[in-house]
Amino acid sequence: MADKQISLPAKLINGGIAGLIGVTCVFPIDLAKTRLQNQQNGQRMYTSLSDCLIKTIRSEGYFGMYRGAAVNLTLVTPEKAIKLAANDFFRHHLSKDGKKLTLLREMLAGCGAGTCQVIVTTPMEMLKIQLQDAGRIAAQKKLMAAQAQLSSSSPAAAEPAVETRTTATQITRELLRSKGIAGLYKGLGATLLRDVPFSIVYFPLFANLNKLGQKDPNVKAPFYVSFLSGCVAGSTAAVAVNPCDVIKTRLQSLQRGVNEDTYSGILDCTKKIWQREGPTAFFKGAYCRALVIAPLFGIAQVVYFVGIAEFLLDMLPKRRA
Repeated sequence: MADKQISLPAKLINGGIAGLIGVTCVFPIDLAKTRLQNQQNGQRMYTSLSDCLIKTIRSEGYFGMYRGAAVNLTLVTPEKAIKLAANDFFRHHLSKDGKKLTLLREMLAGCGAGTCQVIVTTPMEMLKIQLQDAGRIAAQKKLMAAQAQLSSSSPAAAEPAVETRTTATQITRELLRSKGIAGLYKGLGATLLRDVPFSIVYFPLFANLNKLGQKDPNVKAPFYVSFLSGCVAGSTAAVAVNPCDVIKTRLQSLQRGVNEDTYSGILDCTKKIWQREGPTAFFKGAYCRALVIAPLFGIAQVVYFVGIAEFLLDMLPKRRA
């Protein structure tokens, strides 16, 4: 697709709509990904994506699969808008006289987009992870309490753990009170380590795949080409940076299950995972992440490139008339 310039409001609206639709469709898989990534050896509650979702529904109900969705839906609009609009901005300023961007310049544009988005991504992921993983920790405590009760001679020796549900607002207030704004940006380095390489891989790959479906450089590719290109590029980039996503998820988790490791930073987390869980642990939840990112970015690119916002903005003057 030719790099046609779209107004900034249209870019922001397109990115926001794309994010809202995508997140609504794939959030339960994202919740499973977080729980699978956070569980450590010896404390495994779930064996697979399907096992995690089934157990979540049984213990927390259908809406348990959407724990943390509110904060994600609230912040995904600015997050996706910044990511997509920033990539277009950098592509425009890196292009010379409208000529085709080199692969290096496409990667630089993606790098800029990934760097910009962490302003919103880091606190969004921070809050979302606490809410998503709370059910796993509560389930683990209940299981251990039940096991202790069975092994004890006194039936009342161990009371089942009762989960105290918290909200994103409560978590935000506590973090701001105890650590200031820096509390919401815990794991910023790991988020950059994930999102910058992701964007470097994703945006050039999408742009080149999308061009394959264009019959004319000045005409947009069909919507299904943009969708498939977004799916392929998104899943490829997601799996490529999954080790960074595991590290980020572990570092941003404020609560731990029984006997689970704590980490002081990126290097400490990497070392402990490698030594205690093996290299395959860095790909925990990789297929879940691919299943999340593929439709998320496929839908995002269709909405973004079809230009729903341009249509809506064009209709406004007619409605006033």
